[in-house]
Amino acid sequence: MPKHALRNVMATSSALVGALALSLTGGTAHASTSLDYVALGDSYSAGSGVLPVDPTNLLCLRSTANYPHVIADRTGAHLKDVTCGAAQTKDFTTSQYPGVGPQVNALGAGTDLVTLTIGGNDNGTFINAITACGTAGVLSGGKGSPCKDRHGTSFTDQIDANTYPALKTALRAVRAKAPNARVAVLGYPWITPAEADPSCFVKLPVAAGDVPYLRGIQARLNAVVERASEETGATFVDFSRISEGHDACKPGGTRWIEPLLFGGSLVPVHPNALGERRMAEHTMSVLGLG
Repeated sequence: MPKHALRNVMATSSALVGALALSLTGGTAHASTSLDYVALGDSYSAGSGVLPVDPTNLLCLRSTANYPHVIADRTGAHLKDVTCGAAQTKDFTTSQYPGVGPQVNALGAGTDLVTLTIGGNDNGTFINAITACGTAGVLSGGKGSPCKDRHGTSFTDQIDANTYPALKTALRAVRAKAPNARVAVLGYPWITPAEADPSCFVKLPVAAGDVPYLRGIQARLNAVVERASEETGATFVDFSRISEGHDACKPGGTRWIEPLLFGGSLVPVHPNALGERRMAEHTMSVLGLG
């Protein structure tokens, strides 16, 4: 058979195969179904303080520019966002507020992807540590380590004794409700730098010796979140390296976390819009999405 005739036969065959595929699927051969994506978690997941606010549930102070929305927008996933500010691990299986049901109720056998950030509100870890160290820092004029001297290992002891087992219980509940889903558990980006920055005291009034102390508390929390994730078959998204240099002491446009005072967010010591975007992008990179 001449070469040109062979090419014509192959082209005709390809066209027939394509037409058959269309007739069998009722659409293009490349059509795909979007991910069924459920977002759970606390204010770091909800993007509390980032505008615009989701008007459907003002109690949760949930942003429509939080990292779940960024992931959904960039991947075309179908998002169900039940993140809620101030959520604790117990709120995965119990009602946080009247009309706000257990977060795992949003999950199902058809859920493909789950993301969450949780644990920082258990024992009041974040708010208690920041309040205690901020107050001590002001009273000491930024000198020494008054917060560490007074509280010692109490915060990390509570993380080990209470938060860690609570995390495992919450993540097992997620797996039970969404047995087929890929579950990504995000760590918390750094709030403080590794060492004190004297120029930051007006924005984050923590004594010089307590800056590494606070960071150590956060490091312990992230460590137990990672451990619980691994032990329950979830993927841990680690921000310890990528968020370095983007803490609350950095200038606007660089920082991912807003400072306690004189920041640009409605909710201090939380991710800003840039932080939420970067959390989304790193999560997508780790998961191989988009």
